[in-house]
Amino acid sequence: MSNAIAVPGLPVGRGLLSLIVAGIAWGTAGAAASLVFRDSDMGPVSLSFWRCAGGFVLLLAARTVRSRGTRSYDAAAREPLGRRIRRIAVTGVALAVFQTAYFAAVRETGLAVGTVVTMGSGPVLIALGARIAMGERLGRGGVVAVVGALAGLVVLVLGGGDAAVRPVGVVWGLASGAAYAAMTLVTRWWGRDGGADSSDTTVWAFAVVSLCLLPLAAAEGLVPHTAEPARVGVYLLYIAAVPTAVAYALYFAGAAVVRSATVSVIMLLEPVSAAAIAVALLGEDLTVATVAGTVLMLAAVTGLAVAEARGAVAARRVVAPV
Repeated sequence: MSNAIAVPGLPVGRGLLSLIVAGIAWGTAGAAASLVFRDSDMGPVSLSFWRCAGGFVLLLAARTVRSRGTRSYDAAAREPLGRRIRRIAVTGVALAVFQTAYFAAVRETGLAVGTVVTMGSGPVLIALGARIAMGERLGRGGVVAVVGALAGLVVLVLGGGDAAVRPVGVVWGLASGAAYAAMTLVTRWWGRDGGADSSDTTVWAFAVVSLCLLPLAAAEGLVPHTAEPARVGVYLLYIAAVPTAVAYALYFAGAAVVRSATVSVIMLLEPVSAAAIAVALLGEDLTVATVAGTVLMLAAVTGLAVAEARGAVAARRVVAPV
């Protein structure tokens, strides 16, 4: 990871790039998880625990190395201790609920409906929360982009087959979407003044998540039974490193400087990249729905990213001295 992820006040352009890379990396987690489930009896809660615990160790090590000879702790030192603790605790709890409730939604009502409810409700809840709490306005173009992204997600996930809707799964999906919205909004709220260190948030939020998930994972079974321990270990290391340590560091850095509604739509790249991996590497069929949904979502992401970048340029022109 580059030092840029630890820098408060990341430029908007780099924030957008960070979010795009994070969304694509998140999409690889499902494929890696399916390989873990195929080669072992590990459950979803235990996998989530090891993902977060491994991510915490890797992020803490990287942060320690980066801190030598740099000023990566300056923002955390400037931030009041009470606010820092609240920020990390709220982010960590929201992240734990987001991941665990999503797994529960998929288990109760299936991948298609669970993903639609979670990822579909997230942008709506974020847009409402950003409007109420921070006065952020989408504008007509932003509304069109959000609607287009949600339509693309529905086509992408539901277009390939039947889906059974179970109320309990829908409730879990809504809880996951609400937690994701809360995580995005508080990251943006505390990052508006540039006084929060995004790498500090990421590291210690994963510590909170690991503590929250540990008792549930212990009840499910922490150590999997497998005939391929080395292979499963490689899969777990990849999940902890790429779609967790790297992706969440990039996500928190980008979410601190990019509008919340834009963040929510860009993160819909996760199911797009997951669909591409399923077709290219896992042998799933490329359907018309897959192509149509992917095109709609990429168009929405591109439109919002361009609008965000133009808005940042216009803002700098306004404040620049004549």
